[in-house]
Amino acid sequence: MAKLLLRENLIACANIFKIDSIYRWKEKVEETKEYAVFFKTKKSLYTQVETKIKEFHPYECPAIIEIPITKGLSDYLSWIEKETHSTS
Repeated sequence: MAKLLLRENLIACANIFKIDSIYRWKEKVEETKEYAVFFKTKKSLYTQVETKIKEFHPYECPAIIEIPITKGLSDYLSWIEKETHSTS
């Protein structure tokens, strides 16, 4: 999924973490080994990124959230801007 989003210039970077998750799903406590991914993109591309994730993610209700960038190294933020653009 990360490679697809990169190829389509919807993200500039993906950070992938192995995690252990414990959560309640359909009235049952579940424990699973999963991967969490931070996709670095710009706000204007959120909807396209979300749509692609939902298209390929195996979960019925994947944890897709937006974490706004309120500050950051200007060179890094410029890099994200340069590396990403809409596919539509």
